[in-house]
Amino acid sequence: MKIEFTPAAEKFIRRLLKFDGGPGYGLGLLVSPGGCSGMSAEFGVKPAPAEGEQIYKHGDLTLFLPAQSRLLLDGVTIDFAETPTSSGFVFIDPNKKSCACSSIEASLPASANA
Repeated sequence: MKIEFTPAAEKFIRRLLKFDGGPGYGLGLLVSPGGCSGMSAEFGVKPAPAEGEQIYKHGDLTLFLPAQSRLLLDGVTIDFAETPTSSGFVFIDPNKKSCACSSIEASLPASANA
């Protein structure tokens, strides 16, 4: 499995882990089909993977991914976009057609605004 991250996504994940986590914490990322980009996400910082989640390492970043997320994210680039009205992950799948809408599916958790 290979997932790419833009510098903006890496910075956002590091920020979440710094402010909401501790040593050994990772980002739990549940991705499901749907939304404008073809995927929507729920995420949160946690100390360990839940049952059925696997650890995915990208440099110094640790993600906890359930099986469904691993299947959907294989070959995808994860970006982070911030606009005046919303912010969140954007999933760039080279195998999917892009759409013309501008919604961002994964919302920034309130704790990350600190």
